Amino acid sequence: MGISPQEFAQLQQRLSGKTRKRAEALPSVVTGKLHHRRVLGVDPSLRGTGYGVIEFGTPGPVALTHGTIRCPPGWERSRCLGHIAATLREVIRAHQPEVCAVEGLFHARNLRTALIMGEARGAALASVAEAGLGVFELAPRKVKLAIVGFGGAQKLAVAKMVQRMLALAELPAADAADALAIALAFAQERNRTGLGQPARV
Repeated sequence: MGISPQEFAQLQQRLSGKTRKRAEALPSVVTGKLHHRRVLGVDPSLRGTGYGVIEFGTPGPVALTHGTIRCPPGWERSRCLGHIAATLREVIRAHQPEVCAVEGLFHARNLRTALIMGEARGAALASVAEAGLGVFELAPRKVKLAIVGFGGAQKLAVAKMVQRMLALAELPAADAADALAIALAFAQERNRTGLGQPARV
């Protein structure tokens, strides 16, 4: 993913810990032409699906809500899938996002894990599509690169950068932080010109 010299300098400043205004955190989103003002980010998982809704505007992006859809180990998969879908319907109803960004598919360690992750992703996408939202996916490495500046960044680094970019009082939980990062990265990518636009699902 190509970035301009100005954007590279801004990434370096963010990673060095220099204090900056929230409006500067995502300049292409805040000052450029906005495709969508409210973005729902989703990080699907059977036991802990992360979600977050971000509103983009002046002076900067604001997290309207974020959290993790927890499903206890004792729940059957079918019950988990229903809970994921129902919770996301409520989030969409309450906050009215215009579009959804979801983490792209990745290579699971085994077939069973891949199938279970696919089921959770399907439950999430079904509830989003039911609401009429467009769905776009971003590769995990692209999200980390956009937020932290390094495609192999750890979850804690992503969470800390998301906290800084959204001026959150507390560090968000890992799954919720990933969902917020997906929404932030999506908005940033959509406001770039040229290749590398998020793929529509």
